[in-house]
Amino acid sequence: MFKRAKRLDSIRGFGIDRVARHADALSRANPRWPVLRLENLDTNLPLPPEALEATRAALGTAEANSWLPFTGDLSLRAAISDLLLSRTGHRYDPETQIVVTSGGTEATLDVLLATIDPGDEVVLTDPTYAGLVNRVRLAGAMPRFAAFRAREGEWRLDLDHLRSVLTKKTAALLLMSPSMPSGGVLSGEDWQTVCDLCVERDLPLLYDSAMERLLFDGRPLVHPVHFGGMAERTVIAGSLSKEHRMIGWRVGWIAGPAAVVEDAGWVHVYNTTTPVGIARAAATAVLRGEQSHVEECVRELQRRRDVVLEALSGWPLIRPGGGWSMLLDVASLGLEPLEASKLLIEESAVAATPMLGWGGDVAQRHVRFVFATESAGSLASLRERVEGTRLAEAARAATAPGAPF
Repeated sequence: MFKRAKRLDSIRGFGIDRVARHADALSRANPRWPVLRLENLDTNLPLPPEALEATRAALGTAEANSWLPFTGDLSLRAAISDLLLSRTGHRYDPETQIVVTSGGTEATLDVLLATIDPGDEVVLTDPTYAGLVNRVRLAGAMPRFAAFRAREGEWRLDLDHLRSVLTKKTAALLLMSPSMPSGGVLSGEDWQTVCDLCVERDLPLLYDSAMERLLFDGRPLVHPVHFGGMAERTVIAGSLSKEHRMIGWRVGWIAGPAAVVEDAGWVHVYNTTTPVGIARAAATAVLRGEQSHVEECVRELQRRRDVVLEALSGWPLIRPGGGWSMLLDVASLGLEPLEASKLLIEESAVAATPMLGWGGDVAQRHVRFVFATESAGSLASLRERVEGTRLAEAARAATAPGAPF
């Protein structure tokens, strides 16, 4: 018999699969009232125009069915280098400072395994993507959480709390902006404080850049590498899965100082051997292609966000500054996330994921609504779906005079 590894003691599931199974069963039982699928990060937004054509053209080539190169085609790494130069002002050498991975989360785990020792602490935001939390744990480290706070209806990083969670055991910060699942965006002031702390305490930053251009309301892209002293202490985990919507292609990358990238590259090789061969030509074509489709998708995501906020006006939703999901504070309605998720699907046919394991005390107050898969018209049905439900009654009670939101 195999024993169970102790590293799995603190690992828990997303909750997404449980909600999805419930949604599938409900859809089969009542096909006339389809479930509104807000539980996972799939998207129905269109692919970049080059993605399918370049993939079809590459399918029969020898390169698409090769083990080599282990760390990604040089042409793709050069395209990533040019993308990063345009965003950071810093040139990453395609040969020594970039590795192509099977998605951005593989990139994150590769860097953690290459740089983190058991017993180290890694600082993330609360809430944050459960996949990041659990990769920190798989690397043997302890996640520590710096809180996002809801201020004036939006998320802001609590900078004093961030300072308080840094200890002698802190080995790295792992941050994302816009952050999943909250849609919280780090401002220029936030990044200045983060980067000052990294320089003062000689801490590295692992930056998950997967959603960095999915910014709403005219917010600018503020990149941590722009700040003094950060190019040499930042490793970027990038991906085509979010802003380019190429989820199934599984293309990501590591970019940073050569020594770290080389070590993380070997972790990548001994984990996956090679990035996805049939995806690499399309990834290169998309990165070299015209990028207006990203802004079109940002406009559509912002429109969908606004539809949800309007449909559930008065509910304790925290307005996201970017990304493609938002959080509902069900604790302020007197409900636990699991209970609220169950009520949403059973009373309203709305699939939403409870945020248990997606951070600390802040995360576990919420359920997540993803607005990337359903059209604006479908999302507008939220108002009708929740009318007369227990959640709607709780929301009305909570918005009475003297309520906290």
